[in-house]
Amino acid sequence: MPLQLEIVTPERLAYSDVVDAVTLPGSEGELGVLPHHAPLVSTLGFGELRIRKGGVEESFAIVGGFVQVLPDKVVVMAETADMASEIDVEKAAEARREAERALESGYHEGADLSMARAALQHALLRERLAQRRHREGPRHRG
Repeated sequence: MPLQLEIVTPERLAYSDVVDAVTLPGSEGELGVLPHHAPLVSTLGFGELRIRKGGVEESFAIVGGFVQVLPDKVVVMAETADMASEIDVEKAAEARREAERALESGYHEGADLSMARAALQHALLRERLAQRRHREGPRHRG
């Protein structure tokens, strides 16, 4: 039985294809899904979503949202989802530097500090995935 994966953000359908497996950054830890998985709804955290299809692994930088797992379908509804191969390394590094400057700039209200930390966490994730993808290219799994 194939496993249909859809990754949706408020702006777009980021990915839709049949895959062999998906690993998600659940809010309580990493969650692996194969065909015939038990139905599940869970929240997502910050992290790397990995897709395995035909021996090749692709990654997305995921920020928050929810996942619905059915035996033959996984629907990821994320705040943001950026495919590693589409992340520009230099732009990701600049976003990290901007987020670091925002945190270092001094006084923050509680909500502003949380937003600045979240922006830095997201920028670091995007930069890490982009650098790894740039170094390794698509990852083949045997």
